[in-house]
Amino acid sequence: MASVPNAPAPARARASASETASASDSPRGRVQQPRAVWAVAFACVISFMGIGFVDPILPAIGEQMHASHAEVELLFTSYLLVTAVAMLITGWVSSRIGGRRTLVLGLVIIVAFAALAALSPTIGAMVGFRAGWGLGNALFIATSLAVIVGSATGGVPGAIAIYEAAMGIGIAVGPLLGGLLGSIGWQWPFLGVSALMLVGLVGTLLFVPSTRTAPRPIGVLEPLKALRHRGLLVLSLVALLYNWAFFTVLAYAPLVLGLDAIALGGIFFGWGLLVAVFAVAVAPRLERRFGLVPVLVGTFVAMAIDLAVMAAWTDVPAVLITTIVISGAASGLNNTLVTQAVMQVAPVERPVASAAYSFVRFLGGGLAPLVAGLVGAAVSIHLPFWFGVVALLGAVGLLLAVGRRVEEAVEGSSAVVLPEIAGDSPAEVPVERR
Repeated sequence: MASVPNAPAPARARASASETASASDSPRGRVQQPRAVWAVAFACVISFMGIGFVDPILPAIGEQMHASHAEVELLFTSYLLVTAVAMLITGWVSSRIGGRRTLVLGLVIIVAFAALAALSPTIGAMVGFRAGWGLGNALFIATSLAVIVGSATGGVPGAIAIYEAAMGIGIAVGPLLGGLLGSIGWQWPFLGVSALMLVGLVGTLLFVPSTRTAPRPIGVLEPLKALRHRGLLVLSLVALLYNWAFFTVLAYAPLVLGLDAIALGGIFFGWGLLVAVFAVAVAPRLERRFGLVPVLVGTFVAMAIDLAVMAAWTDVPAVLITTIVISGAASGLNNTLVTQAVMQVAPVERPVASAAYSFVRFLGGGLAPLVAGLVGAAVSIHLPFWFGVVALLGAVGLLLAVGRRVEEAVEGSSAVVLPEIAGDSPAEVPVERR
């Protein structure tokens, strides 16, 4: 990675960004990657399958363990909140022991705690084991993104596309496999995650070389300090609001549908397919044609309308199922474009940017299921979806307020100095040289 002095012509910056995008969007460039990239990407698929695995068995867990909706939603809240807080230490750990060892540590923790979750005698024990799972998830997710971006050919956009494709495939296949295994018993999806992550662990040990994820040791507080840069903070807050809506659909909707594990698995398989397709095939094209901020604003508005329909017709299964599946398209676009923008705008090392961004966005993902479970039971099953609509409109407001400066920073990331975005001091944004 090299940085360009902060005074080159805008045309030169745009040309560099265009060349990087063209290289990364080439099918040949995406496929011809080092083995380390595909090994980590495979483990990412399994990791994100772990999220979808749980979806179809939420009603069964609640019924068999006599747990309320709020208690069942704690399976997501404990997992995601621990993931969020643990993100603050991921850079500190990986910069000292290396990317490979951090990936291995995270995978070992996931394998162990997923197996323990399957053996949980109570909902409280399962919530605790999911929290431990979240620690491993943080170490793995933050480091895997940094390793893929650092190892992949084709620049940041191509690397992000691989990462988001892995996420989309994992989220798509996870519910389907989770539904099939969950029809046998709610314990089996947890055991399936543990077994598959063990395969990912072996692949990481065999194919991922020892790599440094940062040129120097990273301090524990650096991700929090990085949020003083307004561009990173704004995009992280946008991601928090979006993740509130995302996890309302993912974690709360299965509880109000009242369907069995196989049916829920099929619904969220369709949703996940749209996540994958729109993340990899559609997002780059729309961004090139219309620009980052217009696409994000349009997508957030479309997703808000979709959730408004969910809120109005929550008790009509056919409408709720249709809108859940459709929301996958918006989720795919948002996942790719927001993550790519963060990695390009952030004027800090990738591990620091990834940790700061993930810390903020997973706070939204962790709180949304708990609030949905409590509000849905105490007030109305419709209200959690309205909260999601409000969150998405808040994200639109943030983008409209500062979107032009953020888009300029992304388009000219090879050289643009962000005096109004960077917080306390101007900062160069790095350009990728592949």
